[in-house]
Amino acid sequence: MHKGKKYVDSAKLVDRSKLYDTNEALDTVLSTAKAKFDETIELHVKLGVDSRHADQQVRGAIVLPHGTGKNVRVLVFAKGAKADEALAAGADYVGAEDMLERIQKENFFDYDVVIATPDMMGIVGRLGKVLGPKGLMPNPKAGTVSMDVAKAVQESKAGKIEYRLDKTNIIHCPIGKASFGAEKLADNFNALMGAIIKAKPSAAKGQYVRSCVVASTMGPGVKVNAAKLMD
Repeated sequence: MHKGKKYVDSAKLVDRSKLYDTNEALDTVLSTAKAKFDETIELHVKLGVDSRHADQQVRGAIVLPHGTGKNVRVLVFAKGAKADEALAAGADYVGAEDMLERIQKENFFDYDVVIATPDMMGIVGRLGKVLGPKGLMPNPKAGTVSMDVAKAVQESKAGKIEYRLDKTNIIHCPIGKASFGAEKLADNFNALMGAIIKAKPSAAKGQYVRSCVVASTMGPGVKVNAAKLMD
């Protein structure tokens, strides 16, 4: 795979054999974020669990202290007073059967988060095949199935992110933008890692955090010393 000159230059700034302390890792990542746009800084955590087993799932949601730096577009499935509450809280799109039809017929995906009141899950369930693979399916654990739609909308807008395992037992999450600087990124990193460590399933055996890597959108990965995070 051909790597661009910027990537090659950035890769020279990273010691591949080293496990960095959190702050040093974030400083290094910022020094590699050389794109012309404000790169997203991402965290990738490999866990010593088996996501095929229900008792070893790691999933939840957290509002990052400094948000993600992204303008989050929110779609809410609600009716009546709840629909009004969602709009008042700043939801970008609100609907019920009409929204179901729009997604099915027009392939409408101009949003980042989907929230639903519990009574709407019968409708939303019909969209499982299209929302599921995109990670957009509302879920009570993530706080996206709720009667308190105003709170759910406000939290999503404020930078609430959902963390969950992929098939290879890795969690991938944004922790902010390069423009945040190391201090704010460290606050977000520590909040997210704290939540992931707290969510350790009792059925998990052996080393829980196997590896932890931070990277910018276009830059190389920087390994964080995972053992220190568990202290």
